[in-house]
Amino acid sequence: MNLNLPETLKWEDHKLHLLDQRVLPHQQTYLTIETMQDAWQAINTLAVRGAPAIGVAAGFALTQAMFSNPDPSQQELERIAEYLKSARPTAVNLSWALDRVVKSWAESPSTETLEREALAIYHEDLAICQNIGKHGADLIQPNQGVLTHCNAGSLAVSRLGTATAPMYEQHNRGIPFRVYADETRPLYQGARLTAWELDQAGIDVTLICDNMAATTMASGKIDLALVGTDRVTRNGDVINKIGTLNVAILCKHYGIPFYVACPSSTYDRQTASGQQVPIEQRDKQEVLGNHAAAVKVLNPAFDITPASLVTGIITEQGITSAEDIDVFLAP
Repeated sequence: MNLNLPETLKWEDHKLHLLDQRVLPHQQTYLTIETMQDAWQAINTLAVRGAPAIGVAAGFALTQAMFSNPDPSQQELERIAEYLKSARPTAVNLSWALDRVVKSWAESPSTETLEREALAIYHEDLAICQNIGKHGADLIQPNQGVLTHCNAGSLAVSRLGTATAPMYEQHNRGIPFRVYADETRPLYQGARLTAWELDQAGIDVTLICDNMAATTMASGKIDLALVGTDRVTRNGDVINKIGTLNVAILCKHYGIPFYVACPSSTYDRQTASGQQVPIEQRDKQEVLGNHAAAVKVLNPAFDITPASLVTGIITEQGITSAEDIDVFLAP
C-alpha cells in the first residue's frame, strides 16, 4: 500500500526516536529518548499517543534502559517497567507490552532477548493494522460519509492505524468516500493529527468541531462511525478518548452503525466492565488555555461507551459484537 504516512517511531542503534506529535502538523520533529524520564515524559505529555503506539514505544524504551544499564537485573527491569506504566494508566497496551518484554527476560535474561521481543511487538502491530484494514474495509461503501473521533490513525500505531486502516484499504482500492473528522477537544487531536494525516494520504476529509457531529448526522452526511479505543473490557465496554460516548449516543439516535477498531491486545479480559477502569484526569490548563477564568475544571481524558451502543468491534481476527468479544478472542 503506497501511502504518504508519517513514521511514528524509529529504533536505531538501541535508541528510541519518537515523532513529537505535540507540534504536528506545523513541525515534523523526532525526539531522541536518552533517559527513562524522557520516555515517561513523552508518553505522559502525548508526544507519543494512541494505545498501540505507546505500548510499542514503551517496549523499546524499556529495552533501551537495559542496554544502557551496567548491571541489568530482573529487579531493575521490573522497577523501570512499573515506572513507565504510571505515565498513562488507562490505555491497556502500555502495561501489556511492558509485561511481555519483562516476561521475555525471565525466560532468557539478555538485552538481545528484550530487543527481539520489542521488535516482535512492533512488527506484529504492523501486521495487525493491515488485517484490521482488510476486515473492516467493506463496512465503507462507495460514496459514504464516515465519522471518526480523535486520532486512531497511523500516528496512534506503527502504521495505518486502527480506525483509519479500513479507510486506507478502501482508498487503496479506489473506492470513493468522505471522512468527517471531529476536532476532539481539548487537545485537537482530530484537527492536528487525523485530518492532517488523512489529507496527506489523499483521502477526502472534512474537519468538524466536536459539537457539530449531531447536526452533520441530522443532515444525512454520515453513514458510518468508526473510532479506535484504548481499552475494551470483558463485557465489551469501550474506553476511548473523551467524547466517544457522545458520538455513540448520537449514532444510536440517528440509526448510524458505530464500529470500534482495535488490536486484540487492547482487549482487557481481566477487567469486568468499564466502570472498573481508572480514567486519567489531565491538567486543567488543557481546557482553560488562555481563554477562561481560573475556575475549577473537570478534564477526563477518556469516557466509557457501553457495549450496548457498539455495533461491532473490528480486530485483526475479524469483526464481532461487543457482547461476544470474550468468546471471539478466547485464547
